Order: sequence, then C-alpha cells, then structure tokens
Amino acid sequence: MKAPLLIALLTLTATPTLLAQSAARPKPASAKPAPAAPAPAPKLDEAKIAERATALTANMQKALGLNPQQMAKVGQINLISVRGVETARQTYRQDIRKMGGVIEDIGQARLAQLKEVLSPGQFDKYQRKREEKMGVPSSQGIQGNPAPGLPGQE
Repeated sequence: MKAPLLIALLTLTATPTLLAQSAARPKPASAKPAPAAPAPAPKLDEAKIAERATALTANMQKALGLNPQQMAKVGQINLISVRGVETARQTYRQDIRKMGGVIEDIGQARLAQLKEVLSPGQFDKYQRKREEKMGVPSSQGIQGNPAPGLPGQE
C-alpha cells in the first residue's frame, strides 16, 4: 500500500506558489469570462498530508542517511509537494489530463529542490531508487544486446 503512494509522491514536486502562478496567468482577450462565483477551495486533510510527508521523509532518511539540516529541508519540500499534489487531485479531478500536467510540474520542481539539498551521492542514490520503483530501465540494460530484428545483429 505504501509503495505505490511513495512512487506517486516521488514523481511529484512543486510549491503551491507554482500552482498559483500558473492559475494567475493573464487570459487572452478572446477567452471566456470567468464564472461569477469562483469554485470553493478544496478542503484538504492536513493531518493525512502531514502523515504522508513525514513517512516519505523518514523513508528518505533511512535510505539516504540525511543529516538533521537535510531532514528539516527535505521534510518541508515533501510537505509542500504532497499538499500540492492533493490540491491538484481535488481541483482537477474532472480533468485528468490537466491534473497529470500539474502533478508532473510538482514532481519536477520537487526534484530540483531535492537536488539543491542532497549531496551529489545522495541525489544519485535517490534517483536510482526512484527509477527502480518507477520501472525505468537502467542505462546498463539499454547498453545490452539489441532487440531481435534490429540492425547490428549477426
């Protein structure tokens, strides 16, 4: 149960500011006017969000050996990212494509933030573990034998 959640969270990153910036972009003059009453803000379960972020941070600490300063920074990055993902899930639940794009942006921002906090060795280890969990083929597998029927076979 936790592994799929962690996989999803590992792919996500960004701050609510990023979400707010994308929502605040000016609309072209030809765009339809906004509805009179804005949709109510989604209600988030902050306790559940904090629990997920804490579990994610604890797993990262165990796997990467984070120091106390890194723990604090990574914990904040994870909390912001989990909150952003949950907000996107509720806000865009009717538009799966939009939700996926926002979540992808959150994931990319989270990776960039983690890269600044983790040492190069820790980040490389994190990336390898993340790719394993997501089923991304390693570069060693890519360099192996070519697939049957492709040029270069004898």
